[in-house]
This record gives sequence, C-alpha cells and structure tokens, in this order.
Amino acid sequence: MMRLFSLHVLLFLAASTRTNAYVSDPHSAAKPDEAVVTHLNLDLVIDFSLQKIIGTATWEIKKSAHAKQIHFDANGLLIREITDQSGQKLYYELKPRNEYLGDDLSIDLPESVKRITIRYETGKNAYALQWVTPQQTSGKQLPFLYTQSQSIAARTWLPCKDSPGIRYTYDATVTVPKEMLVVMSAENPTQKNPSGTYKFRMRQSIPAYLMALAAGDLVFEAIGKRTGIYAEPSTIKSAVYEFADMEKMLLTAEKLFGPYRWGRYDVLVMPPSFPFGGMENPRITFATPTVIAGDRSLVSLIAHELAHSWSGNLVTNATWNDFWLNEGFTVYLERRIVAELYGQAFMEMEAYLGLNDLKETISELGPNHPDSQLKLRLDGRNPEDAMTDVAYEKGFNLLTRLRLQVGNKKFDRFLEKYFNHFAFQSIVTEQFILFMNDQLLNKYDIGYMRSEVDHWIYAPDLPKDYELFYAEPPFKKVDEAVIQLLTGDNLNRLNTKNWSTYEWVHFINRLDTTPLLIRIPEIDNVFKLTQSGNCEIQSAWYELAAKYQYKEAYGNMENFLLRVGRRKYLRPIYKQLAQTPSGKELAIRIFNEARDNYHPVSQRAIEEILKP
Repeated sequence: MMRLFSLHVLLFLAASTRTNAYVSDPHSAAKPDEAVVTHLNLDLVIDFSLQKIIGTATWEIKKSAHAKQIHFDANGLLIREITDQSGQKLYYELKPRNEYLGDDLSIDLPESVKRITIRYETGKNAYALQWVTPQQTSGKQLPFLYTQSQSIAARTWLPCKDSPGIRYTYDATVTVPKEMLVVMSAENPTQKNPSGTYKFRMRQSIPAYLMALAAGDLVFEAIGKRTGIYAEPSTIKSAVYEFADMEKMLLTAEKLFGPYRWGRYDVLVMPPSFPFGGMENPRITFATPTVIAGDRSLVSLIAHELAHSWSGNLVTNATWNDFWLNEGFTVYLERRIVAELYGQAFMEMEAYLGLNDLKETISELGPNHPDSQLKLRLDGRNPEDAMTDVAYEKGFNLLTRLRLQVGNKKFDRFLEKYFNHFAFQSIVTEQFILFMNDQLLNKYDIGYMRSEVDHWIYAPDLPKDYELFYAEPPFKKVDEAVIQLLTGDNLNRLNTKNWSTYEWVHFINRLDTTPLLIRIPEIDNVFKLTQSGNCEIQSAWYELAAKYQYKEAYGNMENFLLRVGRRKYLRPIYKQLAQTPSGKELAIRIFNEARDNYHPVSQRAIEEILKP
C-alpha cells in the first residue's frame, strides 16, 4: 500500500505544491486557470406566480494574460444579455454538455474586461428550486421557495463557476412579495421589510454550492448571542424548544476546534419536502422539520450542520471526488460535540448505528466497488449517485482510528491546526495526507499508520479486522431485552423505560430475525410503534413493516410517505415495498400522489427504485 500512497502524493505534487492551487473538476466547465471570479453582485426578483427567478449576476473577474474567454456553468437558464463594466455587449455561446452538467457558458473576454454582467431567468423545473404551495407549508397561507445547490445545482438558478474548488464573496438584493421574509447564506434580516426588498452580504469566500436562498412567511427568535431560529409562525415555538442547546453547541465546538469564523449561526426550519436532514449553508443551516421530535432527541443533526462551519465551509473539498473531506470530518466533529454535551454513551450509540449502516451500504455496493473508497472516481458520473454513507461513516472511522493513536486532546489540536492552515480554501485528499504526515504521524511518532491510512482512503471496503472498541456494548440494555423476547418472555416485563430514540431504532433493527417476526403485532400493540411521532423510529418501523408486509402499519406508513420528503427516510421504505408485486404497486400509487411534495433530489431517488 505504501507504493500506492506514494504514487498518489507524487501525482498531486506534480500538479501543484500550493495549498490554494486550482485542480481539475470534471463536473464544471469553469477553467479557473484561465479566469476566475472573486466577487458577485446579485440582483434577484422572485416571481411566485410564474415560478421563476429573474436575475442579474455581476461578476468581478481575474484572468490570466492569455485568457480569451471565461467559462461559467449554466443549466436550464435563459440568458438575456451579457455586458462588460461599460455596458458593452459581449459575445457568448451556450455549449451543451449533458443533462446533469448542463451547458458551458463561454463568454469572449476583450482585454479591458474586469467585470461581467449576466441578465438571465431561471427555467421551468430548475433542479435547485423547490416552489412550495401554501397547502404544503405549515401556515397554509403563503407559498415558500427554497434552493438546494449541492452538489452541482447552483448552475440551475445562477450562472456561476459551479465547482467547490472556486470561492468568492457576494452581495445580493432580493425582491419578493411584501408579506414575505427572505434569508440567504449571508448576513440576514430578522424582521420583514414592508418594501419586500432585502439586502445581503457575505464577506467570507464560499463556493457556489453554498449559495442558498429561502423566502416565505418566516419569523425569527434568538437562542443566544450568536444563534437563533427562523421558522413559520406556527412552528417557531416548538423549534426554539427543540434547538435550545444551539449556543452551547457553538461554544463547545469552538473549545474543541477553534474559533467560529462566520459571525452568526442560525437555523431555518424548512417545509417537510426538504430532501435532506440539513444543508450547511454558511451562517444559516436549512434543517428538516423531522428532527422536531418534542424531546430534543434528534438534535445531533444540528451538531452535524454546525460542525460543517469548520469541515466543509471553512475547509472544503476541491472536487466531489474528495467529498469525504467534508462529510467524514463533519461526522467526527459532530460526535465529539455530542460526547461533550450529552455523554460518551450517546455518541457511541450513534457511531454503532452508523457503522452498521456503512456495512449495509458496502454490502449493497459489493466489497470491491470503487464507491466504497473514500477517494472517489466520479468522472463521467453525476456526483449525487455516489454520495452514500461511505463518505460519512468510513471517514469518521478513519479519523477515529487516528484519534485512538494519540488521544482526544492531541487529535483535537491537530484538527484545529488543519482548519487554521487551510481556512477558506478548497483542498484535495492528498493535501490532507501531506498535512497529516507532517503534523500528526511524524510529530507523534505514529508513522506505522501510513499504510493503514492509505488503505482506508484508496481501497474499497473496510479493513478486515476493523471494529470500534467500546468500554461496553452501546446497546447492552436493548440486546438484553431482545434475548428476553427470544426466550418467549412477556413483553410487559421488558424494561424500556427511558430508552432513547437510538435504542428504539436498534431494538427495531434487531427484530429483523425469524423468531421475532411473529411477535411484531404483539410488539406493536404494547409499544405503539406504528403510532410513533418520532421520525427516526417511524422510518425504521415502517421499513420493517414494508419488508414483512405488516399491513396494520400501512395506513400510517402511507401518511408518513405523503408528508415527509427527506430522502434518508423515503428510500428504505420504498425499496422494501418494491420487493413484491403488490408492494411495488402500492409504492407507485403513493409516489404518484406524493411526487409534487418531494424535492427533485428525492423524486430522482424514488424513480430509480421504482423503474420497470
């Protein structure tokens, strides 16, 4: 493996020795070696009646001496006009690439051009835009719009260099109906403006996939000095209660990994159609309402999105081949924050479930599948197709292996140095490896880890002898209860008092064994799992119900699938339904009714499952 490691490092060094060098991105037309963008002035009018954005994007550019053109990514945009800083029209051409990459917007660059203004409109069904009807909101009065730019969807609502390796600052003016409030991944207002026009500024440089916008009937309430919640009026109180620990999370993260560099950290509670748990837009996380369980049991998601303020937003993967640098690091940071605030046992439960999910993903992919590597090979593919548990959980487990060699304090200081060294830069895996060699392996005399690290990053599957070590099994109480069930014990004798969400999920997962399946109706009758209001428990239970055709749960399962748009919950249930002809028929009927409630990200995932 050492030979493989050396080859990768040498190839990287041959390309560049500078930490801020641009690397080739197979998913962007950008050509940053010729010309880059440094700042964006954006003027948007949001038309809810026509469901489109009318925009003017003015880019400050920096070009090389030989540059004759500048290249942007655009997908489905109607380009009205392109001019330079003096108003002179510039010649441009839209060159089609493919369906998910969109077009190469190439613009001629006379020598005097320093600024380019692009007037445009978004197209119908722009992938990044979710137009939510009033009936799909909590308040039922006003429509709602939100963007989801990751990974390569920013180009569907903004002509940009849509590569995570290219960063810029921005200012924006956004006009909406006067009853609405607008927020962006920038400095945000906290009250509605009667004019309907809002001004934004993002001083720190970010890549295009972190461009974000949402508009609707929103209110704001502070949690702490630097934290707060945006939500619809009918949701704000429950959200404020649920996320009461946000300020504590921020202070804990700073203690562990260094200063928070984005000013404020706020959370916007999204409509149920939001396809992800959260999106780490700088200064404002977009979060699914499915984490509002009423008991603060699912708030590790907020710790995860906050952690992205260091890993992902501050130090960013330069290409989607290096996605694990964003997500593996973030899962590690999240669980360190959770352990500090809620205890090691809580964190170990998350890690145990996460490792099981990782093993299941690798089993589905196949042990030699290249997508089970941390360093991906996504040339010629849509990056969304490979964004699995691997980047998250395999990345976390690699970093945990390194931490176990030196201890928490030394590894936390190493990470703080890493974030400081690469702050506001986009890097590739090989840059992390070089930094790790110098600041961790050599410094603490653990050079024996080099070949193992290389295996984790560049080889598929998990190392054969790898398992996480715990002082005791994280789900000892649950496993004891399952043994009681296997011996035919009375359900009422099980001590489930004070079980956490993760313990219930583990319990449900353990039921997937033949001797216990016959007791599912009895278990449901005692513990009322079909009627649970906790989305994590519902998802696990309905997946089991779909797999074994426990039809007493189908009514609640259908309501869940119609109401919730989070891809993590949808895919497993639809996948199990699709295993039988009658189940697939039901899944198709539900999906046809629910389709318009789902974001295109979720639509695409379910269509893949249900295709003939």
